Amino acid sequence: MAVLAAFMVPHPPIIVPAVGRGEEKKIQKTIDAYQTAARKIASLKPETIVLMSPHQVLYSDYFHISPGKSASGDFAQFRAPQVQMEVQYDTEFVEQLCGLADAADFPAGTKGERDRQLDHGTMVPLYFVNQYLEDYRLVRIGLSGLSLKEHYQLGQYIQKAAELLNRTTVLIASGDLSHRLKEDGPYGYRKEGPEYDSRIMEVMGKADFGELFGFPEDLCEKAGECGHRSFTIMAGALDQRKVEAEALSYEGIFGVGYGVCSYLVCGSDPDRNFKEQFEEKERTKIAEQKAQEDAYVQLARKTIERYVRTGEKITVPDGLPQELYSQKAGVFVSIKENGSLRGCIGTICAVQTSIAQEIIENAISAASRDPRFRPVRSDELNALVISVDVLGDTEAIDTPDKLDVRRYGVIVTRGRRRGLLLPNLDGVDTVEEQIAIARRKAGIGEEEDITLERFEVVRHF
Repeated sequence: MAVLAAFMVPHPPIIVPAVGRGEEKKIQKTIDAYQTAARKIASLKPETIVLMSPHQVLYSDYFHISPGKSASGDFAQFRAPQVQMEVQYDTEFVEQLCGLADAADFPAGTKGERDRQLDHGTMVPLYFVNQYLEDYRLVRIGLSGLSLKEHYQLGQYIQKAAELLNRTTVLIASGDLSHRLKEDGPYGYRKEGPEYDSRIMEVMGKADFGELFGFPEDLCEKAGECGHRSFTIMAGALDQRKVEAEALSYEGIFGVGYGVCSYLVCGSDPDRNFKEQFEEKERTKIAEQKAQEDAYVQLARKTIERYVRTGEKITVPDGLPQELYSQKAGVFVSIKENGSLRGCIGTICAVQTSIAQEIIENAISAASRDPRFRPVRSDELNALVISVDVLGDTEAIDTPDKLDVRRYGVIVTRGRRRGLLLPNLDGVDTVEEQIAIARRKAGIGEEEDITLERFEVVRHF
C-alpha cells in the first residue's frame, strides 16, 4: 500500500516550548500523544508526507496545493522567531495530483498562492515529526469552502497519486476541534463545543469515517471547529482501506479541543467506501423529496435543470396553480447540496409580472449568478435540494423585540444599503444573530443606526 498511515493532530503553537514558556506543560497528554505519533511516522520511513492545514491558503471553490521546490517558516508571530524550519516539496507528487484533478475537472491545483511562508497549522505537526525524521518531502494542501464530499474526493486523488508513483506516503490531518469549550477560553463557550468534540472523538477513535458527512453544518459552525475538513480529506485518502485506529489523546484545557488519533493501514476493505455509501443515501433521500415537491419547487427545479443543461430559460408552463399566474410577490430560491448552501438569490418585492416568472428568474440566478458560488454543473443536478420562499408584505418595526427568528424574516436598512435574512434558517437561533447577519450582508457596521422591517414567508419544499 502506497499510503501507509494517517494521523489526526491539533496545531496549538503553545505546545512548542519556546512559545509556551512553561504553559505547554498543561497539555502534557497532547505532547505525549504527539511524540508517540511522530515516532510512529518515523518508524514507517515515508518518502512523502501529505499535510492538510486549515491555515494554508483557503478559497471558497478551490483546493490550493503549494507549488515550488521548498518553503520555510518560523514562529515569530508567536514570539519565538528562533524556532525555524524549512521543507522540501515533493514536486513530482504535486504534479501527479494536479494532473489527476485536471483530468477530472476537479477544482484543485497550485494556482493562487498568496504567501509562501509555512503556516502554524503545518509547522506545529512538523516540529514533532522533525525530531525523529529528516529524509522526507512534503505536499502541503489547503482546505476550501466546497462540500465535505469534495474534500473526501480530494483524499481519493491523493491515494491514487501515491499509488501511481509507488510513493510510500503518510498523511497528517492538521486541525483543532472546538474552540468554544470554556467561558474563559479565547472564544468563549457554546454548548455545541463539547457536543462536537465528544462526537468527533467517538467517530475518529473508531475510524467510522462515514459519520463525518453527518455532522450538521450549524453544529460545526457553532462549535468553532477548524479540522473537520482536514479529517475528511484524510478519510478519503484511506478510502477502501482497512485501518488499525487508535485514539491517543484528547484535551480541552485552554478552551480549545486537541485530539490525536493514528490510523495504520493494514489491508484493503471494499466496504469502507464511505463516499459511495453517502451518495447512495443522498440519492434515496433526494428521490423521496422530489416525489413530494409542490408546484413551486417543481417549477424552480425544471428551470434550473433546463438552464444548466442548455443555457435556455423556460417559458411559464401551463397547469400551475392559478395564484402562480395571477399574483405577484418577492421570491427567494435556495439551493442546497450535501447539506450545504449552494446558491440563494431572491427579490424583496415583486419585479416580474407573476410569481411564476419571479421563480424562473430567481432560480436561474441562484444556480448561476450567486457570487459566493461557482455556477451549478449538470453533474450536480440530481443532488440538489431546492426550496422556494414567497415573501409577504413588509412591515416597519421600531424594536427588535417584535422579531421572531422562526416566524419573521428581517430587513435592515441604512440609506441605500439594505440587507435581508429569511426566517427559520439552520444555525440562526436568536434575533441578535439574525440582525447581525443581515447587517453584514448589507455592509452596515455594528455601531451604525438602522431601520428594521419584518416579513413572513410561505416556504415551499
